[in-house]
Amino acid sequence: MATADDVRRVALSLPRTIEKLAWGMPTFRLDGGGKIFASLADDDQVMGVKCPKEERAELIEAEPAKFFLREGHDDNYAWIRVRLAVLEDESELRAILLDSWRQVAPRKLLDAHPELQPPVPG
Repeated sequence: MATADDVRRVALSLPRTIEKLAWGMPTFRLDGGGKIFASLADDDQVMGVKCPKEERAELIEAEPAKFFLREGHDDNYAWIRVRLAVLEDESELRAILLDSWRQVAPRKLLDAHPELQPPVPG
């Protein structure tokens, strides 16, 4: 089970990440450009992360206890919600946050951190 403190620690370990309050909630974004890649709900039980719209339905169908959309809010955005209590371990939390971070990181930042690149299918 992951906690809000775990989200904060893992997110802030990613390069150029800062925490900033927005809409009364902690958000995690790249410094400079301000692109948000994760947020914590005000109850600290749910995080929102970037997720391509075309992948959301498959994730929700595969693990509905873990992934969901906030009706009326996430419909038009490339975001998905994650219930922290259902995450298996910190490695799963890190993988989700890292995937979201990669979606907002500019190419130059990604190139500077090859250790954070996804494995190349072999």
